Amino acid sequence: MILIADSSALITLSICNQLELPDKLFNRVLVPLSVYNEINVPDKPESEVLVKYLKEKTVNIDLSSYIISTPSLGKGELEAMALYKKLNADFLLTDDKRARRTAEYNGIKIIGSIGILIWAKKQNLIEEVKPSLDEIYNSYIFISEDLYQYVLKIIDE
Repeated sequence: MILIADSSALITLSICNQLELPDKLFNRVLVPLSVYNEINVPDKPESEVLVKYLKEKTVNIDLSSYIISTPSLGKGELEAMALYKKLNADFLLTDDKRARRTAEYNGIKIIGSIGILIWAKKQNLIEEVKPSLDEIYNSYIFISEDLYQYVLKIIDE
């Protein structure tokens, strides 16, 4: 299975020290060059860790014929969707709401960082989601209280 990733969810997984989970759940994890460039900014949160993680996972992609776009999306999100289409990937990893809506409109299956955590627990790759969810919740990444409680309820923690 192939996972194409956008920066938002990778940053979130890095914050909770679960960046290895996509590699355990998928045969290939790839990002377009623009996502790598978005992350590879000095002093950007999680930049150093993510640059190392993405070193062999970066692909150059031409946007021109793959995605029906909206003007509110950045190049990284659009290239990630184009790469998904080009490779007929299984999932697009993103936490960005606008990207998720555009992806759904384009017939792209999406999963977010919390979905990766839940799936990893179901596959017995991690014992609990709550410690990672707590790290995310207490970081600068926004998770609503309702979502936090909902996730804990569905995973029975």
